[in-house]
Amino acid sequence: MKEYMLLIRNRPGHDSAWAPEKRQQFLKSCERYIGQLKIEGKLISAQPLVREGKIIAGKSGTWHELPLDETEEMQVGYYHVLAGTLEEAVEIAKRNPEFEFGDTARIEVRPVQTAEQTTGFVYPKT
Repeated sequence: MKEYMLLIRNRPGHDSAWAPEKRQQFLKSCERYIGQLKIEGKLISAQPLVREGKIIAGKSGTWHELPLDETEEMQVGYYHVLAGTLEEAVEIAKRNPEFEFGDTARIEVRPVQTAEQTTGFVYPKT
């Protein structure tokens, strides 16, 4: 099994007009999705991201701190999963509740590099 990151992106405020009942349905759906991934042995971790923070750019000595760009799209969470292939990771992403509750979500599916081939360095896990 290989590790993949499912990076959840959505428009800021995409859920602002949701009734409290719809928000609860969405959260419960996410909990079921996470539970199913755990049962399948596919989940390493999953967390939503608070919609505040900063972007750091530049280089040592000339840093720029920028606000998050909340106009178009932002990362709202991630799932760190195990899958045999990229195609399997994509199928896991397609089951995400973000797609049931709106049409503005996008999920970036990326393999995780767990070690450096040239040096043999293995990246730490928590």
